[in-house]
Order: sequence, then C-alpha cells, then structure tokens
Amino acid sequence: MLNYTLKRMATGLITIWFIASATFLAMHMVPGDPLADDKAVPPEIRAALLEYYGLDQPLSVQYLRFFNNMLHGDFGLSFTQKNRAVNDIIRAHFPVSAMLGCVALLFAAGGAMVWGAFAARFHRRWPDYLVMAIVVASISVPGFVFAALAQIAVLHINQRFGTQFPLAGWGTLQQMLLPALVLGLGTMAYMTRLMRSSMLDVQQAQYIRTARAKGLSPARIFWVHKLRNAVLPVLSTLGPAIAAITTGGFVVETVFAIPGLGRYFVQAVQQLDYTVIMGTTVFYGSFLVLMVLVVDLLYALVDPRIRLQDDR
Repeated sequence: MLNYTLKRMATGLITIWFIASATFLAMHMVPGDPLADDKAVPPEIRAALLEYYGLDQPLSVQYLRFFNNMLHGDFGLSFTQKNRAVNDIIRAHFPVSAMLGCVALLFAAGGAMVWGAFAARFHRRWPDYLVMAIVVASISVPGFVFAALAQIAVLHINQRFGTQFPLAGWGTLQQMLLPALVLGLGTMAYMTRLMRSSMLDVQQAQYIRTARAKGLSPARIFWVHKLRNAVLPVLSTLGPAIAAITTGGFVVETVFAIPGLGRYFVQAVQQLDYTVIMGTTVFYGSFLVLMVLVVDLLYALVDPRIRLQDDR
C-alpha cells in the first residue's frame, strides 16, 4: 500500500508541475496587454509597472520566479484588483464554491446510486427507459439552460402559492439549494449511467447466484454484494467530479449571483489578469490532483486487488 501511495503522489506532483508550466506559457502567448487601461499611461509609469510585476524580465527569469513563488504558496498580486493578493482572493471565495459544491455532490452521488439501481432493477421496462431519457436530457442540455429554467419555475411557484423562495444570492440554506441542484444535475446523470451499467454487470455475476443459492436475503445480497461491487466504477469518477463540483460552476455562480471563485476566474480571463488566471488554474489543478489521489487510495481500500496488482 505504501508503494502504491508513493507512486500516486509522484504522479500527482508531476501533473501539477505540468499544469503550472503550461498555464504560464499559455498566458504569455495570449495576445493582449495585461497592463492596458482605458486611460493613457505615461511611459515612465508603465515601465515602473512592468518592473513591479516582473514583466520586464526575460521569460525564463519570469518562469523561475513564478515557480519559486508557487513553491512558497505565493501567487502574487492581481493586475486589476489593486493591492489584493491572489491568495486572498482564493482564501475569500473558494469556501463559497466549496460549500456549494459539497451540497451539489451529495445530491449527485445520492441520486446516482438511487436512480442507477432503480433503472437496473427494472431493466428494459418503462421505468428504465424513463430514467435513461431523463439522464440523456440532463447530459445534453447546458447548465445555464437548467439554471434559467429553474429560476423561471421558482418564480412561477412564488407567484402561484405566495412563497418567497430566493432566485439568486448567497448566505442562507434556501439560496444554496437551487444552484446546488442545477450544479449537480449533470454529474448525477453521468454517474447514474455508470451505476446502472455496473449494477447490470454485477447482477449477472457468479457470486450473486451463489449468494442466492445459499439462501441470503435479497436485502443482504443488494447491500453487501451488489452495491459494494457496483459502486466501484462510480467511485473512480468521484475524484474529477469532486474537484469540478466543489470548485463551483462558472455559469451557475454567474447566473445565481454567487460570490464564488469561479466568477472571479471568469472576470480574470476577460480582463487578462495574468496572476489571477495562473493562480486559480494551478489551485484548481492541484485540488483536482488531490481529489484523484484520495479517490485512488479509497478505491484501493475498497478493492484490494488494485494495490496487489500494482505491487506485483
């Protein structure tokens, strides 16, 4: 298990280095001036700004400086938000995206297990076809469409029944539920398909027939033998799903006016804010690598065959 963990950690560190290097090169290849402003800037002030942000140095020197600061956990100062560090932006707004993502993940994972097992139980019957039709629609329709439709539906409910469910904003549990539902819908649909396929494969396995022949109750067969083995493919997708959801949906945060990190990333791209783009991208990438590592270790604990094969 130790060798398995060390190999996964080494792979994760290499991936983070690649993400950071690719992001740095991409930012310096994008056309545009990060110090451009609506007002004309005198040459001496512009030269001082270039020196302040280190943009007057050769590209190799800038890369070494960026990498050294990143190793010390410092992503620099924002170009557009004066005197505000990128670390402060991440520290202030990532918890909002993470909280929204956790609620969305609970909804997605719980719903996927229920609907996937339900569809497999009624395989090739109308409940199965209905669930799969909803799944295909959820995967195909963009998130901003569901966000707009959800707001319209809540608006009509408020008008019809005199309720006051919030349409946007942040700060209360009611304001969190609707965007979390929209954010987790696509992930739930994808995981439902995996759960259904995996459950169908498990139901035909020899050990399920053996368990039935031994006289085990249907409930025990489902919880101990079917569900535990069927959830393995779903578990392998939790790493990217956790990172994608907990970092918040850019569109969802914008539509519902949520002050999460995703909305600041979109603004940084529009304003060509190098430091914010690179800092948030490296942070997102590191968080994704960490979640994949955690899920890999959990996967190895659930199925010991994985770490045994790796050790061999």
